[in-house]
Amino acid sequence: MQLSQTNTPISINIDNKQPNVTVLLTEVPASKGIALYDIEVRMDDPIFPKPITLKWNLKGLNVKGVWKPTSDFAKRIQADWELIEMESRISIDAPVITLFGHDDNNILTVACADAIHTLSMNTCIREEDNHYYCHLTFFAEHERPIDHYKTQLRIDTRSLHFSECLYGVSQWWENMPELTPISVPSIAKQPIYSTWYQFHQNLEEKSLLLECSKAYDLGYKAIIIDDGWQTLDENRGYDYTGDWQPDRFPDMANLIKSIHDIGMKAALWYSVPFCGKKSKAYQRFKGKFLTENHRWAPVFDPRYPEIRTYLKDIYTNALKNWHLDGLKLDFIDDFHHYPDTPTGAKNGRDYAAVNEAVDCLLSDIIVALKAINPDVFIEFRQKYTGPAMRKYGNMFRAFDCPGDAVMNRIRIADIRMLCGNTAVHADMITWHKTETVEVAALQLINVLFGVPQLSVLLQDATEDHLKMIAFYTKYWNENAQVLLQGHFTPSSPLANYPTQRVSTQEHTIVGVYENMVTTLTKADKTIHIHNGQISNEIIIKNTENFGNYTCVVYSCMGTIVSKENRTFSEGLHEITIPPCGILIATKCS
Repeated sequence: MQLSQTNTPISINIDNKQPNVTVLLTEVPASKGIALYDIEVRMDDPIFPKPITLKWNLKGLNVKGVWKPTSDFAKRIQADWELIEMESRISIDAPVITLFGHDDNNILTVACADAIHTLSMNTCIREEDNHYYCHLTFFAEHERPIDHYKTQLRIDTRSLHFSECLYGVSQWWENMPELTPISVPSIAKQPIYSTWYQFHQNLEEKSLLLECSKAYDLGYKAIIIDDGWQTLDENRGYDYTGDWQPDRFPDMANLIKSIHDIGMKAALWYSVPFCGKKSKAYQRFKGKFLTENHRWAPVFDPRYPEIRTYLKDIYTNALKNWHLDGLKLDFIDDFHHYPDTPTGAKNGRDYAAVNEAVDCLLSDIIVALKAINPDVFIEFRQKYTGPAMRKYGNMFRAFDCPGDAVMNRIRIADIRMLCGNTAVHADMITWHKTETVEVAALQLINVLFGVPQLSVLLQDATEDHLKMIAFYTKYWNENAQVLLQGHFTPSSPLANYPTQRVSTQEHTIVGVYENMVTTLTKADKTIHIHNGQISNEIIIKNTENFGNYTCVVYSCMGTIVSKENRTFSEGLHEITIPPCGILIATKCS
């Protein structure tokens, strides 16, 4: 099969060395610049198929970097001799890779429809001929014997901003009946307080309720009570996970009622796969683990129906009996084959493939939970934020990066480009209590384009920190519709998205995180510019004469620093904005 790179044919080759295995690649109609291929694999008899790889290459023209779902800072070009693979499965990443150019435009975006099973893929440069060699490998993991397999490959060569091509992949996935996302309740798109970075496992009811009261007054609408509610053990680890009894809060229903009385909704954390050796569940389910050699705890084997029922009942009973509003379901990515994982649907296992059993487990859980509360919110974190996980979770959080504002910004952007209307949450914002207010504000301004989660001990916070939190949270709540529903465009992936913006028909909000010229292309009714730097000015370039605006500049604590009428003429403008301050420009009528 062939596709085109600027009208130059590119051939897709099939690497299959198995007798009695037939691989069919059939092109199907698609829009201009997008090639779709049906992939069908047929076996004479059920077998454990060996890896089958699709390969192609393209000229190395104008390629600046490579985007992958969780590549973080590592969006550089890789050489083929590095032998690096990107793995995708139900609970790890997503089967998509993009080559982007020096103008941020797409060179090639390749995606696969199979978001459940284990695939490996990559695109790397070969120094001998300056071509990019791409591959997609099926059956990278022996899951179960099959005699038939079918999926689809999507290759996008349109010269659009790379984010537009990723949005297209996300829409392609969500329109597949087997990947239909669940609904997103309003609470999933509102700021949340988390206990983790401040309390860890040292939870205490009086202090917790005081934090809830203070957080609610600052604009936070829900709390996630993280690890520690289920055990009196305060050592880091998971020895006591698996029973999920509220040892620290014996009257959990009353605690949740107290939180509700404050006005907040409440969720509890669960480490789904882990069954600690000091739990009663470990004795009950001994021999029904994917492994007992995990660094933290034995891992439940979801291929056993009694394991799936047990876990589902844990969560549904908590939702009913304690009147929870949501769950933080953690460590889903630890459900996978290990070297000592038994194979086959036997000895009580009704699934052979772990990935398919995880799909069944999570599907059963979300159906049962939504039957109790249709607005239940479910948080997953990277790396399990791929298209399959949208079937069960409606909040995707950036992977843990305490105190790392830049990484939080990058991870929010990477999640957002693939997750449609699923709510994207920041990792919990935290800082040292003696931090300067401007540097602390960097934590908030860098997560502007995701839903903020806060993990700061408010009862010990300084007055300046509280003012800053109140100002930014109020701003975020007032502009949430534009921030979350506006068209999101992050710039320069290799430079860690130094500007990010959202725009609607009449409003633009821009975050500027490096000392650079920021281009504005349309005269919106309102233009908000956030100075995400420890500097005192922003330089913008207007592509045409936008007219007259009333410009109000705020400090990071909400103090009005200046107010003036300004003509946004074509060309460069230097605007004084204090560190982590905001310019709000409103077009004069």
